[in-house]
Amino acid sequence: MAKTYTIDASGKVLGRLASEVAVFLRGKNDTNFANYKVSGNKVTVFNTAKIVYTGNKMENKKYQRYSGYPGGISTIILKDLLEKAPNEPLKRAVYDMLPKNTLRSKTIKNLKLYAGEIKKN
Repeated sequence: MAKTYTIDASGKVLGRLASEVAVFLRGKNDTNFANYKVSGNKVTVFNTAKIVYTGNKMENKKYQRYSGYPGGISTIILKDLLEKAPNEPLKRAVYDMLPKNTLRSKTIKNLKLYAGEIKKN
């Protein structure tokens, strides 16, 4: 049975938070876990702009992508990525912690990230 989890990210370390979110998304904390299907669990993380980055990650952590063309490597450091999209480092960390199979793209769709507080009606 699918559940909804809400997590406050303020003051939490990036990697530890990402591993916790990945476990909830996969449903490994449930008794009816099956590795061949999507659990349907939904995870909402708010205050992602207040995540703690330990060590020298702000200057040394690099994110790369390759276009496939010669000289097509694009590199961005964590500090610049946070200015553009404060949710992106957590999303990439969780995405890389999910199993590398066809369920990964379906599972990551159940993750919602908010840089600030969630407004309740």
